[in-house]
Amino acid sequence: MPERPQALFAMTAVNVPQVFPAEVLARLRASVDIDPGVVAEDVTAPGVREALARAEILVTGWGCPRLDAAVLDAAPRLRAVLHAAGSVKGFLTPEVWRRGIAVSSAAVANAGPVAEYTLAMILLAGKDVFARRERLRTERASPGWDLVPGIGNNGRRVGVVGASRTGRRVIELLRAFDLRVSLTDPYVDEAGAAALGVSLLPLDELLRTSQTVTLHAPATPETQRMIGRRELALMPDGAVLINTARGALVDHDALAGELRTGRLTAILDVTDPEPLPADSPLLDLPGAFVTPHLAGSQGNELARLGASVAAEAERLVTGEGLAHAVDPRMLEREA
Repeated sequence: MPERPQALFAMTAVNVPQVFPAEVLARLRASVDIDPGVVAEDVTAPGVREALARAEILVTGWGCPRLDAAVLDAAPRLRAVLHAAGSVKGFLTPEVWRRGIAVSSAAVANAGPVAEYTLAMILLAGKDVFARRERLRTERASPGWDLVPGIGNNGRRVGVVGASRTGRRVIELLRAFDLRVSLTDPYVDEAGAAALGVSLLPLDELLRTSQTVTLHAPATPETQRMIGRRELALMPDGAVLINTARGALVDHDALAGELRTGRLTAILDVTDPEPLPADSPLLDLPGAFVTPHLAGSQGNELARLGASVAAEAERLVTGEGLAHAVDPRMLEREA
């Protein structure tokens, strides 16, 4: 049996058993020689420097130290970084690409639970669940069996902002429902939208015509506060804004102003800053449903990230191409 390449975990140590439970760790160790007891959370820690010097593969995750020239100089044998999470922007430097190190990400695996959360919120919002719950909690009396006009998911117009991995998965999940879905994305043309089964609209038109708007764009200088006072004013009365992408996409002050009027509602799993300060109006306004960054992989979903990395390690050691290689030219378009 050929010798397994040396690998090293580089993440917050407490996350290793969460992302790599026993069965997933066993699968990874069948392909690479890796010790879960040695984790490069701090590259200066005893034993880590020696492990870095031997490492051909880094298995990274949340809490990975920044891979700058100094760290890479300490890892002269490194040929691949397999990231057991989504974005690699927070820790990779251009030096990684300059040295020809292959990079893979479990972003596709992480997109799944975000899309599932988004789907659930779209359907619940369409039934006006959040406002009805607030009313019941305030009035302490059920309105009975009266029919509620203006709600429901039959033909509801949903606008998706961004054909990211998550955005595309949301579109795929929405096909099972009687919804009218449109998309805005500067990198998607009419043929691409048709392949996704959605109509392509400019952002302003999407905002004007959608009853639910869900954000899946990356945080870039171009998308900073892309949903501000002007954009919110375009949304029809009773519309819902959902953000599971990045908090910086939305002007929170402008959003709070709209929510105070009761004209719009918002479902926010990400905010800016994160977490929100204790005195943020978004935590108290009845039209805001805020969750603490739960949409991404949590609990038993974390093992899916580890399994994605284990599969990439198998491909790497058998000479196959990485299924989820990160293209540095595409990073500016990604989260």
